[in-house]
Amino acid sequence: MNLTRYCRATRTCQHSPAFTLIEVLIVVMILGILATIVIPQLAGATEDAEIETARHELYKLRRAIEVYEAVNNNTLPNVTEGDGTWGALTSGNQYLKSAPVNPYVGGANAGVIVFGAGPDAEYQSNYGWIYDPATGQVWAGSFDNADQPHPKP
Repeated sequence: MNLTRYCRATRTCQHSPAFTLIEVLIVVMILGILATIVIPQLAGATEDAEIETARHELYKLRRAIEVYEAVNNNTLPNVTEGDGTWGALTSGNQYLKSAPVNPYVGGANAGVIVFGAGPDAEYQSNYGWIYDPATGQVWAGSFDNADQPHPKP
């Protein structure tokens, strides 16, 4: 019996609501194309977020030092080298609520402070911050003088 004749005779022709193989293949191809475009863009998003967070923490730290200096008659805070030892900047939550970390350096050393007179010349992961106790200047570890990150190896 011809299906067209059967549908006309009974007036109850039912079609299956399923997709054809061609339709499914087209959708899979479109998803594959989108994935090849989007995934490489997302791969660099983590490093970009680390860089921007480190810059934000650096600017916040610089402002806190400036405010401390203004409130305390041009006296610099008592920062010591070590892991997050920002002294009066972090005690009492008056200037900073917590010790800043440098996510671009990452790991256990992201909050470590070292004394120095300038920024890093290349990427390193031994400390997160460089502080000059003579001038009160601070730099993010693995960043240059213009607050641009050195490339990771």
